[in-house]
Amino acid sequence: MAIQNQQKQDVIFRSKLPDIYIPKHLPLHSYCFENLSEFGSRPCLINAPTGETYTYYDVQLTSRRVASGLHKFGIQQGEVIMILLPNSPEFVFAFLGASFRGAITTAANPFFTAAEIAKQAKASNAKLLITQASYYEKMKELGSEVKLMFVDSPPEGHLHFSELYRDENEMAEVKIEPDDVVALPYSSGTTGLPKGVMLTHKGLVTSVAQQVDGDNPNLYFHSEDVILCVLPLFHIYSLNSVLLCGLRAKAAIVLMPKFEINSLLGLIEKHRVSVAAVVPPIVLAIAKSPDLHKYDLSSMRILKSGGAPLGKELEDSVRTKFPKARLGQGYGMTEAGPVLTMCLTFAKEPVDVKPGACGTVVRNAEMKILDPETDISLPRNQPGEICIRGDQIMKGYLKDPEATKRTIDKEGWLHTGDIGYIDDDDELFIVDRLKELIKYKGFQVAPAELEALLLSHPKISDVAVVPMKDEAAGEVPVAFVVRSNAHIDDTTEDEIKQFVSKQVVFYKRLNRVFFIDAIPKSPSGKILRKDLRAKLEAGLPN
Repeated sequence: MAIQNQQKQDVIFRSKLPDIYIPKHLPLHSYCFENLSEFGSRPCLINAPTGETYTYYDVQLTSRRVASGLHKFGIQQGEVIMILLPNSPEFVFAFLGASFRGAITTAANPFFTAAEIAKQAKASNAKLLITQASYYEKMKELGSEVKLMFVDSPPEGHLHFSELYRDENEMAEVKIEPDDVVALPYSSGTTGLPKGVMLTHKGLVTSVAQQVDGDNPNLYFHSEDVILCVLPLFHIYSLNSVLLCGLRAKAAIVLMPKFEINSLLGLIEKHRVSVAAVVPPIVLAIAKSPDLHKYDLSSMRILKSGGAPLGKELEDSVRTKFPKARLGQGYGMTEAGPVLTMCLTFAKEPVDVKPGACGTVVRNAEMKILDPETDISLPRNQPGEICIRGDQIMKGYLKDPEATKRTIDKEGWLHTGDIGYIDDDDELFIVDRLKELIKYKGFQVAPAELEALLLSHPKISDVAVVPMKDEAAGEVPVAFVVRSNAHIDDTTEDEIKQFVSKQVVFYKRLNRVFFIDAIPKSPSGKILRKDLRAKLEAGLPN
């Protein structure tokens, strides 16, 4: 329902669901494990590769011991640990243990290159990195200031993760303030290079409550649910809407370290999975799988897509394959805590949502749509920049007040850089984006990061990176390159692609390189990416 703010003449949109009480004073771990005595013996984590099950008592106790171990290891309150792991119980114990300690977790993609890992470790000032031995070679650039710990056989001179929770003596409770930072994911925001997003205890408690608390939760998880965690926990979508929401709802969470379509279908059958959070490429794999009929998938009741927009055709295709499951999507952004809107299809009392809609704004939050030219708030059915306000949004970017000011205005509105409109039924539709980010299977690729890398190549004088549509990935990065005069004839597409691929994670690799005489720019020097995207859509030959 939209309400009119007379003073500012802002058209503000709120959830169709009533606001609820949110215990924002609780630290994140206390909120997740509230009423432990009632559900402690229930299954909490199921490690898919081994089948090992941990109860809520097990997870809470191990996490508290990890906190004590971090304390003895010299990790102070407010310091950062870094996790470089696939989905695993150790990831969960490390994250929750850091929360109990009053420390902060930053997590990264294990497939990052050594340079990318070093950059995030240095930017976040991480004191401890928890990883596995197969990634050890990538750690050599970190130097002695970051201690290493391994969840499997540690290389000589390094500790095993179990050292943290061996001691049964628990440390004294740490006083945690609601505005203390607990998670530090990295995001490129609306533009530029990746930045540390400071998410607080209050912010994450608010975001989880907006989804799963109340008499009619927006995302109806319950204690009998078995939730599949296939999306990587280093991504805020999975950490928040799968792990933390699952813990709060007292569900069982199946940790799957790596996506493979038949393994996923087998886990749904074996564990009677009822909820799966996915991204469009997984939806596409499900839609195209010839083996669906071989598995009993009748336990599925919620299939929730996020991370990137899901097209109507794909949505319709999967709906026919899971007739009993509710399918829909949500819309999030790391800086927003991360969920902005969610389909009421998932509510305890479900409401059908139009295909292509991203749902309605979450409870206890406000949304408005701004005209990008005039900054005037717009009524229904008029596209503009999506802005959100509420306790769930980030505290700001780590050590970057200028970028924070550009993203969160003086009135507390977070500007997403996405263009959308809200229709007569309060449903949000995203139509475009102001921000320059490329979304590869839900992963962020920042053009500025690849452009800076490409400009270090001696044969390149100018460059612009833009997204190109791709059925499997959604978008892939492509580069428009201006060769330096001395190398107009001896610079090849393969050479440039190889140069990039050696230095970045797989999803940041260039799909194509197009040579061009000059990069189109505005009088102020800003790259005119729309012109380059138009060239791609017109079928530009190289």
